[in-house]
Formats: sequence, C-alpha cells, structure tokens
Amino acid sequence: MRYFHGGIPGLKPGGLITPHEPNYVDGCPTCDAKKQGVQPVVEGLGVVDPLTERPDRVYITTDREYARFYASKYPLGDLYVVEPVGGIEASTEDHFPTWTTPAARVVSVYDRAVRLTPHRRRTLLNRWAVADAAALYGGTS
Repeated sequence: MRYFHGGIPGLKPGGLITPHEPNYVDGCPTCDAKKQGVQPVVEGLGVVDPLTERPDRVYITTDREYARFYASKYPLGDLYVVEPVGGIEASTEDHFPTWTTPAARVVSVYDRAVRLTPHRRRTLLNRWAVADAAALYGGTS
C-alpha cells in the first residue's frame, strides 16, 4: 500500500517523521481554537480540521490529496510518500482512509512547498463533504 504524509518541509528520503507539536499559525482562528482544545467550526462548513486525538503518533493516509491538504497547512510544507515504522492503527477521526503509526520513514518527496490552488481546495472540500455525508448516512466514502 502507498502511504502519504503532509507536513514539515525539508525532509529527505530516509528521514524519520516522529510525533511533534501541531503546527499553529499566528492569527489563524482555527489554530487558535485548536490551541485551546476547542474543536474548530466554520460557519457553513461545520467541523474542520479535527482535533488530534493521538498526538503521540504520526498520521498517514492512502489519499494523496488529503495529505496534500495537511502539507499546505504548514507554511510551504512538503508532501511525502512514507512507510510506517512500527505497527499501524486505523484512525476514526475523519472520513478519509487514515492510520496512525509510532513513526514514518520518508520514501520519497512527492511535492515540495505545497500550496492548494482554489480548484484543488474546492475539489477537496467537495470530497470531504461527500465522505462526511457517506459516514453520516451509512454509505462508504
């Protein structure tokens, strides 16, 4: 299976991603809420960027665009192809295919300095809404 992780920039193949403090951007209302342990809610969208339930683990996904979103949240973060180091556990925090692992090794750099274009952002928000609706109404994402 091919796993992705989006986040801290500048890692190279062979580098190890370990659990770390979430990245907070000054002046970001979502970041400010998360720092206070409050689930961020955006009017018209609902819950966005769920609180991290497992800060002791690294999150990985098979959904490249979902990982791209997390890379874009880090100022000029990178998107990596990774392999889990240690066992993996399914994450139920969101409705995309995600897992947690004690650490992840960078296999390759997929994209550097990720920024979401308006088109990619809209596409991801639509997919997110479909995944959430499928989970709410008993379908599959």
